[in-house]
Amino acid sequence: MNETGFIFNIQKFCIHDGPGIRTVVFFKGCPLRCRWCSNPESQHTAAEILWDSRLCVRCLRCAEVCPTGAIRGGPPADRKCCTGCGTCAAACPHGALTVSGKARTVEEVTALCMQDLAFYEESGGGVTLSGGEALFQASFAARLLDALGERGVHRALETSGFAPEDAFAAVTRRADLILFDIKHHDRERHREGTGADNGIILANLRAALSRGAAVLPRIPVIPGYNDSPEDARGFAALLKDFGLGRVQLLPFHQFGEGKYETLQKPYALKGVPSLYPEDLAGYREIFTRAALECFF
Repeated sequence: MNETGFIFNIQKFCIHDGPGIRTVVFFKGCPLRCRWCSNPESQHTAAEILWDSRLCVRCLRCAEVCPTGAIRGGPPADRKCCTGCGTCAAACPHGALTVSGKARTVEEVTALCMQDLAFYEESGGGVTLSGGEALFQASFAARLLDALGERGVHRALETSGFAPEDAFAAVTRRADLILFDIKHHDRERHREGTGADNGIILANLRAALSRGAAVLPRIPVIPGYNDSPEDARGFAALLKDFGLGRVQLLPFHQFGEGKYETLQKPYALKGVPSLYPEDLAGYREIFTRAALECFF
């Protein structure tokens, strides 16, 4: 039987998730709970119903067809009763309800990615696995990377590194590039922001480097969490200790703020201003002075 994975988006013509023009496959499910997460619909593996109140006309067609009675009084659904079956979304005449998450086979995902082979070849691009956390579905991720590799496609993995050692090794050995997000250099601060400390993350990073993997460390710079000069110095020291010579900064943005409303979830960083490269000139300079190539 062909293995399936749970995917919530396949986005084409991306240019910020590895070299060249890429297709990004977004895996559903993540073991971390980053307070700034821009894809909250990726956190749980199961299918979820998103409700855009701006498009809803309260026709209650969704309540009429819901097989579990999760939308008895109209949207939003009672998420304790909702199974994510999508019946309500299919019946919604204005697209106010959508389903996040779909089971797909390796063959399905590979075929969608291969539609853009010409663009990969022309630009030096390929496919990036992202999420959520692709390592949360390690077996499916490994099989997908194998299928892409057999077709000569460049393979990148965007990961937090938070995974059992065997799962991390099995998937990352199949990737041509690891985009490794480092949330915080301090163990306890990492726990405060994500729900877990960074012990296994740093162990996995060291293991990947020890076997010669191509790793690009990336730091999501979050206001009030890891954006101080002291944090920049802490990150720089950590990177130097690991023998890394470059780092990419990912300034905080608010692209995902509206998603929390569609899920009826509170957002810890609601209304916090986005950061831009010009806001981080001094922060970046600390890395440069530490002889680290630092870019956005």
